[in-house]
This record gives sequence, structure tokens and C-alpha cells, in this order.
Amino acid sequence: MAKKTLEIYQGFEQGPIRPPSEAYSLLIRITRNCPWNHCTFCPVYNNEAFTIRPVEHVIKDIDMIHKFVDVLRRNADSSGQVDRSKIDKIADRSQPGEVQALNATLHWAAAGMSSIFLQDANSLIMKPVELVEILTHLKKCFPWVDRITSYARSHTIARIKDEDLIKIKEAGLTRIHMGLESGSDEVLKMVKKGVTKEVQIKAGKKAKKAGMELSEYVMPGLGGKKLSKIHAIETADALNNINPDFIRLRTLALPSNIELYKDYKEGNFEKCTDLMMAEEVLLFLEHLDGITSTIKSDHILNLFEEVEGVLPGDKDKMISIVKTFLSMEPDRQMIYQVGRRMGIMSRLNDMNNTHLLEEVQRACLQYGITPDNVDETIDQLMTRFL
Repeated sequence: MAKKTLEIYQGFEQGPIRPPSEAYSLLIRITRNCPWNHCTFCPVYNNEAFTIRPVEHVIKDIDMIHKFVDVLRRNADSSGQVDRSKIDKIADRSQPGEVQALNATLHWAAAGMSSIFLQDANSLIMKPVELVEILTHLKKCFPWVDRITSYARSHTIARIKDEDLIKIKEAGLTRIHMGLESGSDEVLKMVKKGVTKEVQIKAGKKAKKAGMELSEYVMPGLGGKKLSKIHAIETADALNNINPDFIRLRTLALPSNIELYKDYKEGNFEKCTDLMMAEEVLLFLEHLDGITSTIKSDHILNLFEEVEGVLPGDKDKMISIVKTFLSMEPDRQMIYQVGRRMGIMSRLNDMNNTHLLEEVQRACLQYGITPDNVDETIDQLMTRFL
């Protein structure tokens, strides 16, 4: 349950995460943590309480960024750059609660100041009138911004009135990121997602109807070995019903601080190997039909960075990439897996680079990696990125 607190403003805040596609966005925190916080695969919020920040505190954060944007512009040279010594003087004159805001402004300014992301996990749980007030103030302070985005739970979106969603869109929220994760009710129940396939579809359609861009996140491997096929097929079916603007792949990993890891260690969840997840991704791609979504593989956990494209035209290309990997001999599959997970390789074509190939081969020899133990090694490598 969302909780508001009587609190004293403590200075500018930023939350723990944002989507990879929002790496260059200004992060404005309007809620703290996650109101659901039961998903067994999520390592982010643990038992942290969910609260909605007072609107006046968010406004103060926005005003602080606005002030520093003006200060930087006044101190910029003809090329738009600010000398480091001037930045140090600005920092020295700042109050303790302003330093993080200055750093956020510097990061945003370096990236071009074109987008803003509202944190944390489910900003749209805020009352529509309050969210509209925040969005309106953002547009007033930063009229040049062309994208304001936020995470949202499908359960929350499904309950918002259509007219309120439209007001939120008109106030400036242009894109919503939603964690579909799976379209299988069996998988959703297993991982305690707190939503059904039907509600996920309803929420996606409502966001699109309101005129917002929609990014839906899919988690290959979430069904484990037992539910891998139904996870792939039902997820594709849900997305076929929604037709989101973006489908973003986020491969499952199992850090030790999540509930699903405990299930895994106790033998109640069998993790897919990389080979199995490749087969699952292939099945998923094959069942996407009748939509015009852009598929993105913009996360280090994904085995195939180059499985990206616009449907339906690029479907065959994406499928062929996965099939190429599946047709490789086990030794070459191992080389690519290790190369990708160690950051040496980023796409299958890197297997044709003799220098990179030899580098991975040396690593495999050094650490004793073989086709028989590669998945155990991959598990250890993947947890570094969480």
C-alpha cells in the first residue's frame, strides 16, 4: 500500500535504478522503492518501505536542478563548455544537500539534457493530479526536453481512468516502461508478480490508447526448465495483443539476495542453461506475429546483443542469429558464451575476430572452462552485473 509520510526535506534525492535506455536522462525521484516488492526475481528493493514523496519536495528537487542548469549556462564558454575550476567553485558554494543535484545536473548537461526519467519502481501510483503537477513543473523549467518517462506496474495502469492517463500524457509523460516479464499466468504466479496475463494486456493497451510510448520488458529464463516453452509462447501472445513500441529483453540471473535463488538452491527451480534460453528466445521470436514493435537487447545479461530490429521486417534476421548460435559445435558455443559474459565479445560476428577468439580461448584455459562446466561459470559471471 502506498504510504505518505510527514517529513522534512532532506535535499535532492535519486533512487537506485533506471532502465539502460535512460542512462543519459535526468533522474527525478517522486516515489521511493516498490509498492509491491514481492517478485522473487528482483534484487533491488528488498524490504525497503514504499513511500510517495511530497509534491513540494519533488518541486524543490526540480528547482534545484533548474538553478544549476542556469548557473552552468552562465559560466559556459562560447562552445558551451564549463571550466573545471568554475565547477569546483560552484560546488564549494553549494549547500550539503545540493551537491548531489549539482552532480546530476553535470551528468545531464554532458548528455544533452533531452530526457527525464521519474523514479522509482511505480511512479504512476501517485494521484494523477499530483503527477500532473510535477510534470507541468518539469515542462515549465525544462521546455526543451523531448522525453519524460517512468516505470509503472501494469496492475496500477489497469486501474487508472483513461481520462487521467490522457491528462498525464498531455502534461508531458511520453513513455512508460512496464515489466511484463512473462505472459504465462503459471510463471507469473510462480514468481509472485502479482498480476495476470489479462491485466498485463489491459494495461498495455490502456497506455497505448493514451498516446504514450510503451516499453515492455521480457525476461528469458524466468520460467526455468519446466515452464520455458509456455513462458516463450504465452509471452509472445501477450505482446501480440498489446503491440508495444518496444520489447526489451532482460535475461534472468540469480544473485544470492533474491527469493528465486533460494528456490534454485533448494531444487524447487531449475535454471535454464544458456543453450536452453537461446532455444526459448528462438521460440519467442517465432511466435511474435502481427505487430510492429521494435525489439531491443540492450542489457549486458543478454547473450545476443544483436537480436534487435523492427517487426515484422527484421524477424527473420533476428531468428537467424539465434539459429546460428544453436548450430555451432559445443566448443564454439562455449567460446562465445564466455567471450560475451566476460565482455570480450558483444555479437556472434566477433567469433570471426582472431584476436578476440584467442583471448577467450586463453581465458578458458586459464580458468579451466569446458563445455561441461561453462554454465556454472556463466552463472558466476552474470551475477557481477546485478
